[in-house]
Amino acid sequence: MKQLFIILFVLLSLAARSQKIDSIYFNLYTDSLKKGVYNYINVDGKLSSGIYQPLMTDEVVFVSTAGTWEGNSLIIGRESKVDSVKVTAYLRQQPNIKRSIVIYLKKIEVDPPLKSERELLEEWQRKSRRKQN
Repeated sequence: MKQLFIILFVLLSLAARSQKIDSIYFNLYTDSLKKGVYNYINVDGKLSSGIYQPLMTDEVVFVSTAGTWEGNSLIIGRESKVDSVKVTAYLRQQPNIKRSIVIYLKKIEVDPPLKSERELLEEWQRKSRRKQN
C-alpha cells in the first residue's frame, strides 16, 4: 500500500512538471516605465492545463530597444531620450513562443528632485534667521 502511494506521488509530480507552456503574456504592474528605476516586467506562461504561471529569467529571455536588464527588471537611464520601448520576451526552451509589447515612458516626474546638501543648508539658515528676528 505504501509503495502504491509513492508511485502515485511520483507520477503526479512528473505529470505536473511535464506541463508545457503554450503561450506567454505580459502582465504589467504599471502602464508606463520610469527612468532611473527598476521597472519589473512580469511575464506569465499559459500551461497546457490552462493555468497561468509567472516566468522568471531562467525560463524567459528579454530583449528591448532601450535600457539594460537585470533579471526581469528593465532599467532606463535618466538621460535616455526615448519615449517608448519595445520589449520582446521569448521562452529559452522554445524560442518560437514569444510576445512583444510597446511600453511608453512616463513624461512627467511625479517625485520632486531631492535637494542638494547646499540647498538644505541654505534653507535651514534662512529659517533660523527668521526665528531670530
